[in-house]
Amino acid sequence: MNNSPKITLMLYHIRQIFKRILVVGILTTFIFLGLVNFTSNTVIAAVTQLGNPPEEVIYRSQVKLDDQLGKVWQVVLFKQVYPDQPSNINLRLVGFPSSAELIHPQPLKITSNTGQIWSAADVFLEEAPGPTIGQYNLNEILPQLPLESLTLSIPVPGKNFINISVPTSVVKEWQSLITTEKDKI
Repeated sequence: MNNSPKITLMLYHIRQIFKRILVVGILTTFIFLGLVNFTSNTVIAAVTQLGNPPEEVIYRSQVKLDDQLGKVWQVVLFKQVYPDQPSNINLRLVGFPSSAELIHPQPLKITSNTGQIWSAADVFLEEAPGPTIGQYNLNEILPQLPLESLTLSIPVPGKNFINISVPTSVVKEWQSLITTEKDKI
């Protein structure tokens, strides 16, 4: 009896399984390394706590979002809490390489879906730590923001703006920072 066709068929199936495992392994590696940017409406971010109480404690929400040209920005909302002092809430925007240079001091424009507009003051009055970094004061604005998607408009030279869409899930996370620890340590 000739087992050659059975062995050939079995080897074919083993090769197919190996190829699938290899593809899944490569995709998993790319995802973990952040080399693949899948566009999705789902944004995953989490509020984390940094610092050593009772000195300074920082709560932050950090996510990567694309602007209207597909450039990636790191969007970090953070709340600094100090003992016996009011907390600070700032939004830091960091453009990855090849992002446009930001101009300072220029306010950040935040627009809701309904057309309501807020203006956040630029924290870097003269010079930022890098040309693609902006930081804006959201102490008074964050409690006013609706739980809906928003557009951040970052001023760049030539009276132009870079627009970043912020999903509702991220705005909800930002709102959770308002009551985090009730500013008590």
